[in-house]
Amino acid sequence: MTDDADLQRPVRRRAVALVVALGLVLVAAACAGSSGSDAGPSTTAAGASVVAGATTAGSTAPTTPNEGLGEGWAPAVRGRTPLRGFSEVAVTVTAGDGTTCEVCLLAATTSAQRERGLMEVTDEDLGGYDGMLFEYDQPVDGAFWMRNTPMPLSIAYFDAERTFVSATDMAPCADVPTCRDYPADAPFAYALEVPEGRLPAVGVTGRATFEITGVRCPLAPAA
Repeated sequence: MTDDADLQRPVRRRAVALVVALGLVLVAAACAGSSGSDAGPSTTAAGASVVAGATTAGSTAPTTPNEGLGEGWAPAVRGRTPLRGFSEVAVTVTAGDGTTCEVCLLAATTSAQRERGLMEVTDEDLGGYDGMLFEYDQPVDGAFWMRNTPMPLSIAYFDAERTFVSATDMAPCADVPTCRDYPADAPFAYALEVPEGRLPAVGVTGRATFEITGVRCPLAPAA
């Protein structure tokens, strides 16, 4: 998460500290065909005040008019259960060796969505989505953090041309303002979060790139 009061918590899905502050999740076999249950995944109880999005660590997620954002799951759509208040995008990831992987990601495109990210989410299948993609209007410097995020994640940063910048694993952290930052190696315009260790499963290896191919994902494959 990132604190998007400017960017997002350190710039991470829950907030990216853009030094000021700025966060995708995927199922293990995304390229082989991930599937999601129509039943909503579980989350921990929503906190009243959390560091969300991308600005500075310690900022709180907005409560108006985005109250309820990311708290629980919305009705199933085409075989997947979206995180409440988030949209989706279809993406083709091209690994460094040229192989491609089609994935369906939750999309965090607004400041409030980037600030909230995957905070409090405990379902590793993300309702059938392969991860969460954070998108910024322009390249930013900063780092994501894991405040109020109980599930370990891996994050990959991409530049404005959607080319891989760097990646790292991020450890869970409680709802405290002292969570560590996970900065990118260079300015980035996109960040992809997935459950820890699953970046290769969505094609993020070597000098990977990606293309957004649609704002709606195809029907999820049968379980």
